[in-house]
Amino acid sequence: MSEPAGAEQGERGTPGASYEERLRAFAGRELVPPKPGPDPVNVPMIRHWAEAMGDRNPVYLDEAAARATGRPGVVAPASMAQAWTMRGYAATVAGRGSGPGAEELAALLHEGGYTSVVATDSEFEFLRELVPGDHVSVREVVESISPEKATALGAGRFVTTVRTYTDHNGATVAVQRWRTLRFRPKDRSHKPADPGDPNTARPTSTAADAQVEPPKVLRPRPAVNRDNAFWFEAASEHRLVIQRCAGCRALRHPPGPCCPKCGSFEWDTVESSGRGRVHSFVVNHHPRHPAFAYPLVVAVVELEEDTRLITDLVGVRPEEVTIDMPVALEWLDADPGLSLPVFRPVAQEDQP
Repeated sequence: MSEPAGAEQGERGTPGASYEERLRAFAGRELVPPKPGPDPVNVPMIRHWAEAMGDRNPVYLDEAAARATGRPGVVAPASMAQAWTMRGYAATVAGRGSGPGAEELAALLHEGGYTSVVATDSEFEFLRELVPGDHVSVREVVESISPEKATALGAGRFVTTVRTYTDHNGATVAVQRWRTLRFRPKDRSHKPADPGDPNTARPTSTAADAQVEPPKVLRPRPAVNRDNAFWFEAASEHRLVIQRCAGCRALRHPPGPCCPKCGSFEWDTVESSGRGRVHSFVVNHHPRHPAFAYPLVVAVVELEEDTRLITDLVGVRPEEVTIDMPVALEWLDADPGLSLPVFRPVAQEDQP
């Protein structure tokens, strides 16, 4: 897609153009030119993805099962479309491959004080399934930049872009509408903590917590959509719920629109006991985000109900965490708009 007619002589290039005009001039501009991903579609990456997501659909890895459905062979999960074009960690840190348009827009948003970003939603349209050997490219174009909006994170603008994914023959295989909030963080550094304010975080008195530096800013917002909004609403009421298929009664987490076992779209929820065990964990030291206390222990907790969730462990030193450690639910009221489940170790004898 070419730049808007007259862009060079018009709003973007006119001396003295207002900030709003410069932003509006980005509509229709290319941020990232077409560029093939680092690797073609391949079975090992499909295997890693399917295992990580717990997706047991045989058409991804079993040639006979795929052919039995009328496909010529195995296919890649549709949700992997974006993964085939990701630059990788090293290139991202070095700022390579983002495209001059993306760099110019980032600089313009930074000029306006919109220095922070959080993803808000993603809409995909899939035109055909990808198969091993496809080499996917992506091109990204700005669709719109909203006027400034007041949000819980701070004043910001919603930037909507369209990413077009094509195969090595140039045929479009998927289209993604990607929306992020670029916001100006609220400055809370001058506001002293008020002990009488119920929203003021209170550190615990344990020896482990006493060594931890308290968070200074709001946590990043989770990506809430129609499939998981019920879970966050329950969390705001300090209820840990698990989605249950109304057909086969299987429990599943994270939430999704369709049962992976029987394919039913009908579901309800059950409330978790809040008891579980540490299935695995990591200790994060870097890179540091000011909303979190470090060292940060993040665990996969296996609940009594036999589902798992990723959560923080609190009230424990990293060196004290062990696999299969019994834990119990607590609630972290991170700020007035966000409550999250966290888990604290409990003695073996306290387990039922």
